[in-house]
Amino acid sequence: MIPLLIVLAVVVLLVGFVVVGFNKLRTADIAAQEALGGIDVQLTRRADLVPNLVETVKGYAAHESGVLEEVTRARAGVAQAAGGNDVAARAAADAALQQALVRLNAVAEAYPDLKADQTFLELQRQLAQTEDQIAFSRQYYNDATRTLNTLVATIPWMFLSGVAGVGRREFYDAPQGHDAPPQVSF
Repeated sequence: MIPLLIVLAVVVLLVGFVVVGFNKLRTADIAAQEALGGIDVQLTRRADLVPNLVETVKGYAAHESGVLEEVTRARAGVAQAAGGNDVAARAAADAALQQALVRLNAVAEAYPDLKADQTFLELQRQLAQTEDQIAFSRQYYNDATRTLNTLVATIPWMFLSGVAGVGRREFYDAPQGHDAPPQVSF
């Protein structure tokens, strides 16, 4: 009778350990998914501000169509990348839009009336706030990814990662020089 109770206790402990480990891994994976969604929200917010910025600049600099088309293409790339699970594609699309916005702001420098336009100034302020939110969202995602990757790579959780259907995630690495909002001096 005692050996049966010992075996039963060991089985209960083992099942409890598997349940706790499974839940811990799934919770960490869901946190990383949520954080990646937060990046998408901020990238989409920035992409939604871009048409207003383009229209404002277009009124002053209609002959700068190449830059305006580049911004539009980059915005479309962000929208497309936000729908997938490829973190590297998100980062590349983010970088392309960032570069296009830098070029757009360089064009704006040549137009003093545009630089004084209240709509343009408000859009610039909103873009700067959104860039701060993107940076925060990247950090939050990378923190969640670090937690998940640590669990997946350490004993005893690594033995349960296959059962939980959880694996390592890529960190969100913004390309060099794309971690600050575009600077425009007025």
